[in-house]
Amino acid sequence: MSIERDENREERIDMEIIVDAYNEEEQAMGWYYYLDNKLNFPFKAKWLTGGSTSKSEDVEVLKMSPEEACQREIFVEVLYKEGTAEDVFSVALSDIEPIEADDDTQEAVKDWHYWVGMGYEFGED
Repeated sequence: MSIERDENREERIDMEIIVDAYNEEEQAMGWYYYLDNKLNFPFKAKWLTGGSTSKSEDVEVLKMSPEEACQREIFVEVLYKEGTAEDVFSVALSDIEPIEADDDTQEAVKDWHYWVGMGYEFGED
């Protein structure tokens, strides 16, 4: 499935997120800080697992994963509950779909999904 080019999103990415980023690490950090500033934690989300029994799980997104974990992909820390058990672990933001989040959070996640969906990678011009 291809994603249609979105000029408004392209401009936001170029002018707010990766502006003045000249290499892979700078682009990754541009995205990291943009998302860290725009995502309002915690928020409820679907974790798109693609599993055979369940295609998604309800989670609470707590915070960004540490910077060093986000050099190739952006990760967030999620709280997953099953019965009385709960666990916190890292999940790729591209596998997160907000279900109870404010407009800034939804837009920022959509920006990241767009970037990934367009096949963009850190270090590309």
